Amino acid sequence: METERSLVLVEDDAAFAKVLRRSFERRGYQVYWCDSLDGLRALLETVPFAYAVVDLKLGNGSGLECVRELHDNDPETRIVVLTGFASIATAVEAIKLGACHYLAKPSNTDDIEAAFERTEGDPSIALGARATSLKTLEWERIHETLAETGFNISETARRLGMHRRTLARKLEKKQVP
Repeated sequence: METERSLVLVEDDAAFAKVLRRSFERRGYQVYWCDSLDGLRALLETVPFAYAVVDLKLGNGSGLECVRELHDNDPETRIVVLTGFASIATAVEAIKLGACHYLAKPSNTDDIEAAFERTEGDPSIALGARATSLKTLEWERIHETLAETGFNISETARRLGMHRRTLARKLEKKQVP
């Protein structure tokens, strides 16, 4: 099998995965889909991948483990992490673990392909002069702690000194920019 255009999609939202899969297949990719770390491990035993798209939050697990597994399997795999729960902490960890890019949802196939092609950072990107809000700081601290605990809600709540249900409610809300 030719691996040049092989792509694994690690996404637990079946409807979103179906849309992305069709879009990448129309662009000439051989797409494989799984919804968990165990599914990814099974695919890696039989198929080499040039590209990977990994959802950060997989059911009760973390896509960061998938990033690590993909990078350990083949450091040349171009890995893009997609998330609806973007934070600085998880972005940094994703890159450290081997992702080439980190995109907030909603992202489309064009965005993902552009991320695959970017091999270097852009030093000309505009620096924001806006002060960080308390809501943003709280959001980032929660996600930093989530990453530290392997996305364990109970342990994160304990470390942050809040009730687990309170943390769960905060995570259900969209980030305020």
